[in-house]
Amino acid sequence: MLDESLLDTPDALSEADRRGLLRGAAEAGARVRTAARFAAEAGVNELKPDGRPRAVLIAGPGIASAGVADLLGTLAGAGCPVTRLHPAGVAPAAGALRWELPGWAGPVDLVLVATPDGTEPGLGLLIEQAYRRGSTVVAVAPAGTPIAEAVDGAHGLFVPMATAPYEADQPAAASAPGVLWALLTPLLAILDRAGLLSAPPEALQKVADRLDQVAERCGPAIATYSNPAKTLAVELAEALPVIWTEGASAGPAGRRFVAALAELAGRPALAAELPEALSSHSVLLSGALAAGADPENFFRDRVEEQQALHARVVLLRDRPIGGLTAAPAARELALSHDTAISELEPEEGPELETLAELIAITDFAAVYLALASGA
Repeated sequence: MLDESLLDTPDALSEADRRGLLRGAAEAGARVRTAARFAAEAGVNELKPDGRPRAVLIAGPGIASAGVADLLGTLAGAGCPVTRLHPAGVAPAAGALRWELPGWAGPVDLVLVATPDGTEPGLGLLIEQAYRRGSTVVAVAPAGTPIAEAVDGAHGLFVPMATAPYEADQPAAASAPGVLWALLTPLLAILDRAGLLSAPPEALQKVADRLDQVAERCGPAIATYSNPAKTLAVELAEALPVIWTEGASAGPAGRRFVAALAELAGRPALAAELPEALSSHSVLLSGALAAGADPENFFRDRVEEQQALHARVVLLRDRPIGGLTAAPAARELALSHDTAISELEPEEGPELETLAELIAITDFAAVYLALASGA
């Protein structure tokens, strides 16, 4: 059960936030600025690559690297294939994971390592393998870790991960907002220098400003009725989130929202892109999860029996190209099955800024849902 009263009590929210999630969401803009400064100090802004890489390969553990790879692949578009190297192993522990380069990887490819841990022996072996193949290696990881030493030995580029002082004793979860921006920002700067996307220093500054604006709108001191993140958390409290995205930027934001809901709030969710979502989720909305499938039972014991779980559509939209949009059809499908729908659409701006806004609002929503439900 969601404790709605907690959402409008900032002191209680702070007390419940034992993992520093709310602070991490509020500091996302500051984390981008720090990460951009670390990248500049590492010499990223002075790099002069000799042409574009043939392919970009990204390796790292779990949700953090998966989200970074998804975002970079979307922003790079058709300019260069961006592929995540999935780890193998018998457990998710740092010492058990192993990564392998594909057989075709060589001197014209760029290998990116993104890890909030930095102690994975498997990543060290991957860096050595990339060095032997002649691939360029760039890594973002905590300073002073074995990964930093491995990159130095491979004559690659290492950028220290921007961490907060309070994360020293208790490392943040992989889906925590601060982790995403600390890993993503330096890699955006790298791919900007490689000519694969546009993320110059001034663009990263605007992203940080946009994240600050979201923090002002969605902060714990803002009441639920005027706070889009708290409102969304309340709407999803007793629902199965079915996240439909429209627009290239909205896709990775929706997939990250699913990951954050699972890891931070312990909530299952589904994601699909419009217009395909209308067919792939049509049967789902007409089945037992539809709100109209289980009408309120007057005789149900509201104390002993939990409320049935029903789907709620969350429509994340970027600005559609050419005015083409499946949003009206999405609303019609949801409402025809008595399924409630929530909508989020960013303010106008470059793709990187609108993507940052969607991620920030949904990050705040996942955090509020986690705190108010005691996750």
